Amino acid sequence: MEPIKNQIQKKMDGAFEERLAKMQQGVLAHPAIQAFIQQHQLSKTTIERGMNKLFEYTSQQHDCSQCESVALCKNPINGLVPQLIVERGNIDLEYVPCETKRIEDDRRKMASMISSMHMPREVMKATLEDIKVDSEQRLNAYKEAMAFISQTKKDPEHLPHIGLYLHGSFGVGKSFVLAAIANELASMQVRTILVYVPEFLRELKSAIGENSLEEKIDFVKKAPVLMLDDLGAETLTAWTRDEILGTILHYRMAESLPTFISSNLNYEELEQHLARTKGDIDPVKAGRIMERIRTITKSVDMTGENRRSF
Repeated sequence: MEPIKNQIQKKMDGAFEERLAKMQQGVLAHPAIQAFIQQHQLSKTTIERGMNKLFEYTSQQHDCSQCESVALCKNPINGLVPQLIVERGNIDLEYVPCETKRIEDDRRKMASMISSMHMPREVMKATLEDIKVDSEQRLNAYKEAMAFISQTKKDPEHLPHIGLYLHGSFGVGKSFVLAAIANELASMQVRTILVYVPEFLRELKSAIGENSLEEKIDFVKKAPVLMLDDLGAETLTAWTRDEILGTILHYRMAESLPTFISSNLNYEELEQHLARTKGDIDPVKAGRIMERIRTITKSVDMTGENRRSF
C-alpha cells in the first residue's frame, strides 16, 4: 500500500498544477495577450517559456489615466506601465510612462520654461483663455498677444523681435496678460523670464556685496523672452537707470531678443520718470533708454477700470 505521506503529496501537487493551469488559462484568455500572440505568431514553446512575463503583464494596470497622481500609482514602478515585446525570440516587458506621468512631466517641463522673479503666484497661473475681452482695450491686448503667439508657433526657433509695451492704470490686468503669454510660450518650449522690476532693482543692490551682480544681470538680459513687470514703479538712481536698465535694454535691442514690458505709464510718461533720479534730471539719458524701449516693443493701451479678476 502506498504511504499516506505520498498520497497527500500527490493531492497537493495535483491541486497546485490545477491552480497553475487555471492561472495560465486566465492569462492566455486576456485580450491583450491574445492579440500579442497573434501579432507575433508565437509558438507554443515561446509562450510557455514566457509565461512568467505574460502573468506579470496581466497583474498590472495598463491605463493609469484615472490615477490622481503618479505618487498614487498602484504599479510596482510609479508612473510606468508594462508593454509586451519580443526580444531575441523571447517574450519580455518594457516599461513606458503612463498618461498621468506624461502629463505631470509636461507640466514640470513647462514650469521649468518660466523663471519668475518676485511675481505673485496667483498671476503665474494665468492663461490666454482666462483673459476677458470685455472692452476695446482688452480685446486689443488679446489680439496683440495672440499675434505674437501665432508668429512663434510658425517658427519657434526664430522668435518675433518685437514685444509688447502694456500700459494702463493700476489693476487692469497687465501682469496677467504677461503671465498668460509666458505660459503659452512655455507650452512651445520657449523659455521666459518674468521680472517684477521694483523688487529686482532692490535685490541687485545687495548682490553687489555678494559678488553676484553680473550673474543676475546676465541671467535677465540674455533671456530668450524677457518680461519686465511694473516698470516705472521703482525708485530710480542714476546707477539703476544707466547701468542696469540701460544695459539690459541695450543688449536686447542689439541681439533682437523679444521683450515685454508692463507699466502704469505710457511712453511719454515713462520718459519723464526715467529722467528724474535722486537729486538729478537727465532727459538725454532717459531719451536713450526710451529709444531702446520704442525699438523693441509695440505700445498697447490697457487703460480701464481697476479690477483684480481679469
